[in-house]
Amino acid sequence: MGTQVDVAVVGGGILGLSTAYRLLERRPGLRLTILEKEPELGAHQTSHNSGVLHSGLYYRPGSLKARLCIDGKAALERFAEEQGVPFRRCGKVVVAVEADELPRLARLKEYGTANGIPGLEEIGPERLREIEPNVVGIRALHLPQTGVIDFRAVATCLAGEIRSRGAEVRSAHQVTALTERNGSWLVHTSSGEVEASFVVSCAGLHADRVGQMTGRDRLDRTVPFRGDYYTLVQPSAGLVNALVYPVPNPAFPFLGVHFTRYIDGHVTAGPNAVLALAREGYRRRDVNARDVADVLGFRGFRRLARRHWRMGLSEVWRDVSRGAFLRECRRYIPGLRRGDMRFGPSGVRAQLVGPDGALADDFSLRRDRGILHVL
Repeated sequence: MGTQVDVAVVGGGILGLSTAYRLLERRPGLRLTILEKEPELGAHQTSHNSGVLHSGLYYRPGSLKARLCIDGKAALERFAEEQGVPFRRCGKVVVAVEADELPRLARLKEYGTANGIPGLEEIGPERLREIEPNVVGIRALHLPQTGVIDFRAVATCLAGEIRSRGAEVRSAHQVTALTERNGSWLVHTSSGEVEASFVVSCAGLHADRVGQMTGRDRLDRTVPFRGDYYTLVQPSAGLVNALVYPVPNPAFPFLGVHFTRYIDGHVTAGPNAVLALAREGYRRRDVNARDVADVLGFRGFRRLARRHWRMGLSEVWRDVSRGAFLRECRRYIPGLRRGDMRFGPSGVRAQLVGPDGALADDFSLRRDRGILHVL
């Protein structure tokens, strides 16, 4: 017989940890265990991203992301202040460089206004130069409350708080199966079993596979997209003061190549978005046969590829050609040169895709027989 708990949380990334922390806040004394497959916490999406505290600009009014982003950002900032985790409200500009981007910029402003983003303003070229002297554009949105933070540090502090409340955080516990038994779930892992009255799956890149363990196949799938960043070397890092974003294509849930000054001061440009050949494939040569077979065998991906193959090819070209990537960056910062950038980190995004090829643009929360799946 394994450990018996009230709640088992699958996944020790920022989502699983913050979910567990909130549950323990609301129900002190709750018997809770977090099960993380890696030896360390926050090993994947949590620590492979732009480190941005978003303000809620991109999300459809009324969507879960829109409803949760502003409150979640405020809660995260309060937690960071309490724990001494450094963060900075540096502000962000979303820049239109061509006239055909202006309607999309206006739509974003409508979203931001409806979502209640404080301080949101539309600005012209002169004000843009005051904020980001090296950036060009015909119009922009300025979001002064957007910030940056080290999510890995947040994850570490969350884990400490969770343990201090009497809960367990188990690393190197990969969930391998779920068995329903007498109204509870037996969670089988690579290092033993846990019996839980309720399970919350925050499994990130493997969330759909955890869902399949319940015996009810899901029609949608996680498709991994790798994004590569370039790091701006000194003194070219001084070309960026804070956060510079393009106007995104509304057909895709990706924000496009942007510039980020991280909490430690270094600056990156990126990411692009190309199909990853492994769910945890951070290098171009990383290939996992099962992951590739899952993607190619999924009709939703094939429909997505047929619909957006031109966009896919352009992303692949920017991935393999530094010159093409630089040209995209120079649309916003013409002063950038080839020698100003060196190859930097990469991340893999878990993108939910439906059987019709539609890219999910909101959280998907599904409750089924004592399990909440967060996709």
